[in-house]
Amino acid sequence: MEVTVLGFWGGFPHKNEGTTSYLVESDGFTLLLDAGSSTLIQLEKIIDPLKLDAVILTHYHHDHIADLGVLQYLRQLKPASPVPELSIYGHSEDKFHFESLTMPTISKGIAYDPKEILEIGPFQITFIKTVHPVICYAMRIVEKETGTVFVFTADTGYFEELEIFCEGADLLITDTYFLEGMENHHAHLTSKETGLLAKKAGVKKLVLSHLRQDIDLELLKKQTEDYHQQSIETYLAKTQLKLTV
Repeated sequence: MEVTVLGFWGGFPHKNEGTTSYLVESDGFTLLLDAGSSTLIQLEKIIDPLKLDAVILTHYHHDHIADLGVLQYLRQLKPASPVPELSIYGHSEDKFHFESLTMPTISKGIAYDPKEILEIGPFQITFIKTVHPVICYAMRIVEKETGTVFVFTADTGYFEELEIFCEGADLLITDTYFLEGMENHHAHLTSKETGLLAKKAGVKKLVLSHLRQDIDLELLKKQTEDYHQQSIETYLAKTQLKLTV
């Protein structure tokens, strides 16, 4: 499995780099995980967006879906001949946004059941509801052939069940928005919480993402490492960072 960071800022783009989006690839299958601002520009550097196999969304905040509409328009307006409908998976607990996933002949919204295992191409995906102002789901993505595990916390404050959900992950990408001192926030993790989460869950690689634009990111990384005692390979997210797991 390969995971490429397409965007990583929280809330809004910054310094010509976009918000949350990742490309997950395995055995020729391409899955777009969230579609924040600048997704399309970064995606075009890796694959033809018309050949994208599927999209899955954690929630419907704009920094996670900003480029979804233009991806639909691209598939409508660019092809010389019609392309297959793109499957876009999202939760149906927000009816307005879920219905926008369907654009006749272009894309089809498919509701995932967070209580069930979802199979998309070579992946099995399980879900857990996060601590966030709107309904949002973290995802545990397992590559069926190898058993490799990639967990994305999505946007969340800390809660104990997240430790079990992340357990043994080969790669964990977290929403680490705050420096130490803002623990038990209602929407995002701190460096301390991320470090302890990664340590307790025994993950192998950690990427700090959904980064805040006005803080010292090297300090964020150092605080995280202090709490997992540098026992885990740790990265700050950056555009086009590719991780093989």
